Formats: sequence, structure tokens, C-alpha cells
Amino acid sequence: MPIGEPSDGEALLRVRAVGLCGSDAHWFREGAIGDASLGDGLVLGHEFSAVIETGARAGQRVAVDPAIPCLTCEQCTNGRPNLCLNLKFAGHGIDGAMRRHMVWPERCLVPIPDHMSDEHGAMLEPLGVALHAIDLAGDIEGASVGVIGSGPIGLLLIAALRRLGAGRIVATDPLAHRAEAAVAMGAIDLHGEDGLDVVFETAGTDPALHTALTLARPGVRVVLIGIPDGDRTSYVASLARRKELTLVVCRRMLPGDLARAVEMASSGLPGLESMVTHRFPISQAAAAFRVLVGRVCLKVMILP
Repeated sequence: MPIGEPSDGEALLRVRAVGLCGSDAHWFREGAIGDASLGDGLVLGHEFSAVIETGARAGQRVAVDPAIPCLTCEQCTNGRPNLCLNLKFAGHGIDGAMRRHMVWPERCLVPIPDHMSDEHGAMLEPLGVALHAIDLAGDIEGASVGVIGSGPIGLLLIAALRRLGAGRIVATDPLAHRAEAAVAMGAIDLHGEDGLDVVFETAGTDPALHTALTLARPGVRVVLIGIPDGDRTSYVASLARRKELTLVVCRRMLPGDLARAVEMASSGLPGLESMVTHRFPISQAAAAFRVLVGRVCLKVMILP
């Protein structure tokens, strides 16, 4: 791809690390995410770190917010830019980070400290999503919490919940290596648990949602983060109704959440180091995606 020329308010970035996400797997397997489908070719990649190559900030290492809200629509002016009516998003509608250079707005670039690795910088976007999901859950200090699905987002949720003062955290995943990683992060295995104060569903499957609804005590919130195959989710209505549960759907993150993620990870977030299980050069991106959809990994990184 040609190297772009930055306009006012933009910077040329040299991409350092790109994390593969479950939503990338949907593009790869289905050519779609929900009602959004691929027409022309699309460069994927929305979890990434980079080095600024132009302007006053040249040489600065940054985590990158993949979302470019318009800042003028009703949702933006009401403080919900993650729901922007004119949103541009890396690797979803516009080309993402799976390339060596790209131009991106300076307002979306958050500095990372020298001691933080490029790979950890690329994990700050999903950590920001986890923080936004926790905000949607309400007060979690001392709460008993369930995390249903222990992929990268689930593991980052566990790490963030521990840092933010949650009480007992229980987690599950049908894949043994992910369930073991959740326990290593500080969660308790799910067996025998119920009556939880808040539950996060990160898998995007009906069985995971059923487990979340079953574990939640009456009157609490269940936060849905996972993206389902085929754009459909179903659940047992009586189970949710009799408990009068509130289902909250998480949509990415707010702009300030990336800076919060940088601050949280800068002081050390236990478990981040072990989350990256596979690394590939950009020339082996197809192999990286095969690992991703084969679900034999935790976090897969492409290193341009």
C-alpha cells in the first residue's frame, strides 16, 4: 500500500504491533460482522501500537484509538462518541493497522511509557473495552462477579476487576487453556457458583449467555460483550424475566478509556505478559488468522 501524506491534525505512524481480535475472526470466517459485510478489500487491525514519524511528536510511542468519531452528531455531543452516527473505525469500513505505515488523527494517539512493550501497547484497546464494560456494570467494588468466556477480553476483564476492587471473581470457558489462564489471572473456577452481583458475557454464544443469566442473582446487570455468529442471540425469556435482570450491551469504548487503560497498565497489570501466545511477521498474516480461528491461542500478535 502507498504511504499516505498526513493532513493538518494527522500523523504518519509506523505500526509496531497489531493484536488480532474476535471481531477480526468474524471478518475472516464470514466476511461480515452483524449487518456489516465486506464489499471491497479491507485492511484489518484495530488493536495496535505505533511510533509517530512526523510532526512535533515524532518519535513518540503511542497506543492508538481505532475510533474516529465526528464530534458533531447528536450522540457525540451527548457524550456517547462510541455511538457516533458517522463513526470511522480502523479495520471496519476503513483500512486498519495490518500494514507498516498509516496516517491517523493525532487526537487518537495516547503516549505509552518507555517501559511498556509494543505488544502491551497493542493490548490497551481491548483493555479500554473491558473498562467501558465495567463502567456499564455499575459499582463493582466488593461485588461477586462472573466472567463467562475467558478469551483475551475476558482475561483483561479479570485483571481490571481485580485492580478496581471487585470481590470474588468466577470465570469459565469450554477451552481448557483459557479456563486455566483465567484461574492464573486470579479467578475462581465456576463450579458450584450462583447468585452473582454482576456477570459479563464475552463469548457471543447462546450457551454462554444462558450461563450468565443462570448465575446472576435477581435484579442485577448482565453485560454482553461477545459478538455472536450470524448476528443473532437468543435466551430463555422466563429465566431473565423472573429475575428481572437488566441486559446491557457493550459497544467498544469511550475516548477517555484508552488513557485509563494506559494508566492502569503502566503500573503493572499481572498476567499481561503471559497473554500473548503467538507472534507472526506480517508476511505470515494468513497463518496468524488460522491460529486465531482455530482457537488454540490466547492473544495473537502480528508484528509489522
